[in-house]
Amino acid sequence: MASPSAPVHPGRYLAVFLVLLIGVYLLVFLTGNKRPDPKLGIDLQGGTRVTLTARTPDGSRPTKEALSQAQSIISARVNGLGVSGSEVIVDGDNLVITVPGTDGNEARNLGQTARLYIRPVINALPVDPAGAQGGPRSPAPRGPQGGPGGEPGALAPGAAPDAPAPGAQPGGPAELAPAPDGGNAGQPNPPANPPGGPAVPPQPRPYPQDAPATPTPAPPPAPASPAPASPSTAAEQPAPAAPPPIQPGPPDPRKDLAERIAKEREWRQSTNKGVQFLALQYEATRCFQEDILAGNDDPQLPLVTCDKDHKQAYLLAPSIISGDQIENASSGLDQRSGGYIVDVQFRSGAANTWADFTASHIGTQTAFTLDSQVVSAPQIREAIPGGRTQITGGDPPFTASSAKALANVLKYGSLPLSFESSEAQTVSATLGLTSLRAGLIAGGIGLILVLLYSLLYYRVLGVLTALSLAASGAMIFAILVLLGRYINYTLDLAGIAGLIIGIGTTADSFVVFFERIKDEIRDGKRFRSAVPRGWVRARRTILSGNAVTFLAAAVLYVLAIGQVKGFAFTLGLTTALDTVVVFLVTWPLVYLAGKSARLAKPAYNGLGAVQQVARERSAAKSGAYATERG
Repeated sequence: MASPSAPVHPGRYLAVFLVLLIGVYLLVFLTGNKRPDPKLGIDLQGGTRVTLTARTPDGSRPTKEALSQAQSIISARVNGLGVSGSEVIVDGDNLVITVPGTDGNEARNLGQTARLYIRPVINALPVDPAGAQGGPRSPAPRGPQGGPGGEPGALAPGAAPDAPAPGAQPGGPAELAPAPDGGNAGQPNPPANPPGGPAVPPQPRPYPQDAPATPTPAPPPAPASPAPASPSTAAEQPAPAAPPPIQPGPPDPRKDLAERIAKEREWRQSTNKGVQFLALQYEATRCFQEDILAGNDDPQLPLVTCDKDHKQAYLLAPSIISGDQIENASSGLDQRSGGYIVDVQFRSGAANTWADFTASHIGTQTAFTLDSQVVSAPQIREAIPGGRTQITGGDPPFTASSAKALANVLKYGSLPLSFESSEAQTVSATLGLTSLRAGLIAGGIGLILVLLYSLLYYRVLGVLTALSLAASGAMIFAILVLLGRYINYTLDLAGIAGLIIGIGTTADSFVVFFERIKDEIRDGKRFRSAVPRGWVRARRTILSGNAVTFLAAAVLYVLAIGQVKGFAFTLGLTTALDTVVVFLVTWPLVYLAGKSARLAKPAYNGLGAVQQVARERSAAKSGAYATERG
């Protein structure tokens, strides 16, 4: 296509586009949920709203800077590229998250403080659900190499086979350690104020029915001869009033929460081995309860905690690496095992620490704790140099969503605050559906008018315009389905507006091409030769126009927020796809039409008036030439 005389193979271009179209639809129907349903935004399908209330360890009010930073991190977690249609706003001391769909757990999980630490496992206890509901029990502790369930996970260079997924059972079976001597040696005595629970306030003293008589002070001595006071005089002296009782103020929930967190730290992060043993046994009986300490543990101290599936309690050593030492985290599919993995890359300093630690602790378990809970406790099989480690699922294994969620949390960092989530609320989409219906009707009417105008003005070329638009629409639909599946893109009203404008840009490209063909015919070329010459002139204009539109969409995408990002994304997508369709579909079809003798007739291509102008110009030039010679 370098020049009009270059050989053209339109069948090749059409075949390339057909292969691309078949490929994207194979991905649509053979991957994910295998349904051709684009993911809709909040305004089209409704959504779920969850309020996250910030809480600080000392009970003070969170700062605006901390809330703003938390909003930014959660927005990055939920929005990814900024095209998921989710919203994160600050409301007082709260963050309000609104996500498409009806899954409230997804929104609540976004509020994880995500304080990741890597802690060696010292001891572990299985959790008995019956014991957890019925009170303290006396389980026998196991060694640091395992716990109940399947084989333990492992850490290896670039891989951590069989490490449980978030919410899965970490660890695996190991040799049982002997129980302590004595039948009740391992039985913890429940404290008067249970750790982690609200402190039991002292009982108030009973208020007597009749107040005790207030003693009457003796009168001062008289300077004169004293005389005994008469009973009436003594009765006339009023007794001093008793001071009113001090009324207690309203309870401060922040102060109460701070006290509860301090109590949890006192016994669950004790350095006393006896307290640790009792705390581990007591924690094994209450793993099903809410963890008050979540995200507020001290990484420099030991920690007694549970796994996220509430199947095992752990005694962990102080942290060796913190989450801020993670350079990157991603999820994917392991080609060897066929399971999903989370790939973690440590920074250089932590990579050296990790290499030395794994080399000296082969055969032991190491716990990844997220918000004070164990999400994975794989066993180290060999030294791991380089800092690149993979976490894979055990029983049950990672799924695509759970692996992506964990990688997302580790990648975007920890929140500066701890949050308590509320119940999820459903957001209606009635207004969005009404607007969508009106928008689709308006877009359909506009598209029909464009096609009618093309058919009346360009005739056969108008038919080719309709075929090109149909090919572009089919490709865009499949791409939107795949984008919703792989990058969480949601189609909302703003995105639909971008699609409609993109379709108009595609129609403009056709008009530019056809008008260049007309210009060639006016200059005396036949339809067959005018098509390749017109294409050479038109493609530069098409590329320039699409480049300007794409750059505008890119700048808008970078600078905008919220739904405007979705508009810019779809506008840029359709503009880029317009270039593909014009080069691989429209140009080859028009070239084939130019080779047809029937379609070259003015009755079919609607170029009779243009050809008449060309003949008149030719006759005028011939007359002028004859006059000059005469």
